[in-house]
Amino acid sequence: MKNTAEVMNHFYQNLGKLFYAVAAADKKVSEAEVEKLKADVTKYWLALEDSTDYFGSDAAFQIEIVFDWLIEEMPNSEKCYQDFATFRKKHDSIFTKPVKELIWKTCEDIASSSNSKNKSELVLLSRISQLLG
Repeated sequence: MKNTAEVMNHFYQNLGKLFYAVAAADKKVSEAEVEKLKADVTKYWLALEDSTDYFGSDAAFQIEIVFDWLIEEMPNSEKCYQDFATFRKKHDSIFTKPVKELIWKTCEDIASSSNSKNKSELVLLSRISQLLG
């Protein structure tokens, strides 16, 4: 994956929005969802590529930073999903098959972290599946 550092920072920030949208689909974010996101960032996203953020840290940490900020702000999850969808359409080259699989895995992990998936999560997961193609 070869993109500018700025594009990759925006990519990870938009992933934070998408993962927040999944967690907040039922209008609340559980501690289990937060823990699962952080585990997946460490397990999968840090190793994806070597972009750094504005402070020299691995750019993948932008996922957690944006996710945590959104929990504080509690915006509408639909708006966060739409922001991600817009980014996805503008930067198709980033979304290779392995990247799409990681996005899907993380979305599934977040939605499954609190016992079972509820209807609003299932609907959003279906939309994400279509968006990823």
